[in-house]
Amino acid sequence: MPTLFSQVVCLSCGHQMLPDPMLTKCERCGGQWLDARYHYSEVRWQQGLSGRPLSLWRYEELLPLSDRAQRVSIGEGMTPIIRAERLGEVLGHEHILIKDERRMPTNSFKDRQGALVVSILRQAGIKECVLASTGNAAAAYAAYCARAGIKLWVFLPSMVPAEKMRELGLYGAELIKVTGTYDQTKKVAADFAARRNLYFDRGSRGIPGKESMKTLAFEIAEQLGAEYGTNGRWVAPDWYIQAVSGGIGPLGVYKGFLELYQIGMIDKVPKLGIVQVEGCAPMVRAFERGLAQAEPVMPETLITVLATGDPGYAYTMLYEAIQRHGGAMVSVDDGQAFRAMRRVARTEGLSVEPATAVAFAGLEKLIALGAVQPHEKVLLNCSGHTFSAEKHILEDQYVLELELGSAAPTQQTEGLGAALERLDEQITTVVVIDDNPNDTRLVRRLLQARKSYRVFESNNPVDGLDLVRQRRPDLVITDLSMPEMDGFSLLEALKADPETAHIPVIVLSGKELTPADKARLSGQIESVWLKGSYSTRELVEHVVTTLKDRPAEAPLSRAADIQQPMEGAFKVLIVDDNPYDARLVRRILEASRKFSVSEARTGESALRAMREQPPDLVILDIMLPDMSGLDVLQRMRELAELRNVRAAVISAKELGEADRSRLRDAVFWQKATLDRKRLVEAVEEQIRQPRSV
Repeated sequence: MPTLFSQVVCLSCGHQMLPDPMLTKCERCGGQWLDARYHYSEVRWQQGLSGRPLSLWRYEELLPLSDRAQRVSIGEGMTPIIRAERLGEVLGHEHILIKDERRMPTNSFKDRQGALVVSILRQAGIKECVLASTGNAAAAYAAYCARAGIKLWVFLPSMVPAEKMRELGLYGAELIKVTGTYDQTKKVAADFAARRNLYFDRGSRGIPGKESMKTLAFEIAEQLGAEYGTNGRWVAPDWYIQAVSGGIGPLGVYKGFLELYQIGMIDKVPKLGIVQVEGCAPMVRAFERGLAQAEPVMPETLITVLATGDPGYAYTMLYEAIQRHGGAMVSVDDGQAFRAMRRVARTEGLSVEPATAVAFAGLEKLIALGAVQPHEKVLLNCSGHTFSAEKHILEDQYVLELELGSAAPTQQTEGLGAALERLDEQITTVVVIDDNPNDTRLVRRLLQARKSYRVFESNNPVDGLDLVRQRRPDLVITDLSMPEMDGFSLLEALKADPETAHIPVIVLSGKELTPADKARLSGQIESVWLKGSYSTRELVEHVVTTLKDRPAEAPLSRAADIQQPMEGAFKVLIVDDNPYDARLVRRILEASRKFSVSEARTGESALRAMREQPPDLVILDIMLPDMSGLDVLQRMRELAELRNVRAAVISAKELGEADRSRLRDAVFWQKATLDRKRLVEAVEEQIRQPRSV
């Protein structure tokens, strides 16, 4: 049966919106905490779900995916429930149940989130996604994005184990390691996504993530119903216990049980047992004081998966759930968690990750406190993750490092901007293909001595072609004479593939090219350099120039490069003595086909060009060789024929008060604030804006 998704409700003001799982904020109040609602009266699960797949997709009516064909599945869901008899004997409690989420594709319950979120991204046509994670969600998203063909950028705090980072590299994710807290990492990831106009995963604030976790509740109730239920009724446990970081798991599980209760499938909503590690327990601290809002903390724990210092509104919702249906929040220290990990392994034969061990240690504490009664059925969410061969086949080149320092988040404004500037350089990727490893190593060292580019080497052209297709670099440097596949065939394969055709190629050849060779390469490459006769400095400068001349955002295709402006396009004049900066702006504007663009290098030549053919907009750099951009602006306003030409002044630095006073009616743009999309919008906005002279 297709989805019964009916509307989206803002949790801040209650405003109802159309059923779109990609909504990010309330259209009325701007609130960012949204909730999906369904036609619950049309659910017919009481008659049973026989014949449906044994996966989380068996509950499709109450999931917000409308197109079944867009499902991305690796066999997630319907994990078993294990009765923990020996552990129960040790703890003196007979009714301990374990939902073994270690059986999921990446060994974590976060695969539920990965499956539904990535399916919805594919349904929406999203090709690139940004995620901040402490590890498990990153593994899930990396696996499912790989299966869906979606490029994933993962931002991880540096405390995440290297083994987990290597595994993400195996899936092909782009990794950025941030030397800061998880909350700082989220901020960096969000800014990165905004700068590049990419989808940013919103976790528990968004719709898909929380909805995916409902399937845990559905499975638990259906499975317990098969054992304890009567007359087709499903059964909820008395307690649901989980270790918590941001809270998306229990938020979704709680909502799932609420929905089952609403449609009459269960007779109660379980109590929630929320467990945090003492070194990062903002929820528990607030709960113990009876507060409805949690204050952020700085994480101090070895259990990195649970190191979210600011739970935000997620805590408030969990607090209200416990006030309504019962439960508790407790914390345990690292030592208690590690002891619980050993106890579970030695009594039940289950190797669990430290975060799951926190939940088991929390159960021990709740039993000791008398919160969990002897007759109550307790179910724990159990995840685990192992690392087998990944670390032997991947190196740390798949991880970028972004230094933020140790200061508090409120002091990071300037450091964050600088770090993001460095990141733009670090994510620039070059693939060097040559059967001689000495040559590839030399090129890599030459480039990295000048710039912090990521340089990947391949000494086999077939592997090199695969590497280019996987990594989608910004530049390829290749030899021509290679075994198995020569450089000409490699180039033809790259240009025949729409996904790689736009990537510029520089050829390093060991032999002089014949006229026939030059004809084959004509129009397909940036340049040819002969080995042993080129200046290393000039080659590096050429590579840097080639990379700098390309847009920092999504690469322009060859077709976009040669498209002519549409009829009636606005005329824009760019005045900048740096040809690379001017050409970059020109190519971005021309790619939109809305503008006809010309360039001038000096103030005088710009004034002459404007007199001959006044543009709709002139973009003036501040620093010009003969006069400043502000001087050009002053001259324009003194000339009757140029007085009404719209102007924008652009600079890499902020203007002082004296310079700002000289702007007159011109708009000022700071280069760092203009990404590709914003530049086009700003130019169009300025041209269309009515002038008052």
